[in-house]
Amino acid sequence: NLLKKSHGESFLAFFANRLTGRGIYLFDEPEAALSPTRQLEFLKILKQLEDRKNAQVILITHSPLLMAYPNADLFMFGYRGISKIALEESEHFRVMSRFYKNPTSFIEENLNEEAS
Repeated sequence: NLLKKSHGESFLAFFANRLTGRGIYLFDEPEAALSPTRQLEFLKILKQLEDRKNAQVILITHSPLLMAYPNADLFMFGYRGISKIALEESEHFRVMSRFYKNPTSFIEENLNEEAS
């Protein structure tokens, strides 16, 4: 029963139960309801889907964890058009890398910048 689970747990259960057949699956920011730990669980569900070799997944995300799926093709949509990029070239990966290197300094610097 999805109503007895947390928001993230409900989404994960939904994905696990619905991603079972062949087809094309389109996701727009599935990480919105998932903690980093649950994002890893979501990747396992995608791996099971891939192993069955009967589905294609197109996923729009801001999550470096999801972008790091093995052998994923990453594309950036920008004002210059669409370009294929490596994970490390994505803005979200660079932001999170800077945060993890020094969280306190990163937050202080960003809080002191003027809002854009």
